Amino acid sequence: MTARAGELMRALSAVATVMPVTTRTPDQLDRVRLPGRPHRFAVAANGGLLFIDGHVDVVWSRQVRRRLAEVASLNEVWTYAGRATHRPWVLRLRSVPDLFCYAEVDRSQLPTDWLKQATEWAAERGWRVALQGRKLYWLPRTLTKSAAVREVADRIDAGKVLAAGDSVLDVDLLENAAFGMHPRHGDLFASGWSAPHVAPTAEIGVLAGQAILEWFLTTAQEHAETEHDPRLLPDFPGTCK
Repeated sequence: MTARAGELMRALSAVATVMPVTTRTPDQLDRVRLPGRPHRFAVAANGGLLFIDGHVDVVWSRQVRRRLAEVASLNEVWTYAGRATHRPWVLRLRSVPDLFCYAEVDRSQLPTDWLKQATEWAAERGWRVALQGRKLYWLPRTLTKSAAVREVADRIDAGKVLAAGDSVLDVDLLENAAFGMHPRHGDLFASGWSAPHVAPTAEIGVLAGQAILEWFLTTAQEHAETEHDPRLLPDFPGTCK
């Protein structure tokens, strides 16, 4: 982050409900330290885990288990994915217990026809395959970031959700936000994805993150100025990748 981005994050956390949302595991998320007030809410494992004040929310976890019961089991997908571990393009296969799995791959050697077959096989079982960076994810379609974000928004009676992300795994989050932004770099930008209510930054690299925070803060402050209007709700969650 730039020094300016750090200042913006601190200012944003003082006027808005900021919620980190990621596909990372809880341990990976725990290594991330953002400036500003401690975040009361956080989402890990692509929506599989909701943390409130640092603790897993058991109510949300029960909802997730019900959603996962609607699709094929992780064990079935793990077995299928495991057949590829001896292939030269697969470096290792890992799982996020009870939720999903992913393979670290050499993209330069990953056959297009194999990826197509794997995608079709997963879709028939209610799962999806997503290639992000050097990781090939196997995710249940019922496991989404946007559902976890909506759960928090409903609990705090939020009127709007702003979102930002740079990954193809952020699409459902951005699609379900009131407004969103994504940086002009990364796999999501390279994919050509777009939506009417989601804008790319003019900047790239670290300055794109700064621009997104400036947008978050400006919009949150504008919202705060209208809090006297009873038709508007006070909490304004912004989610960041």
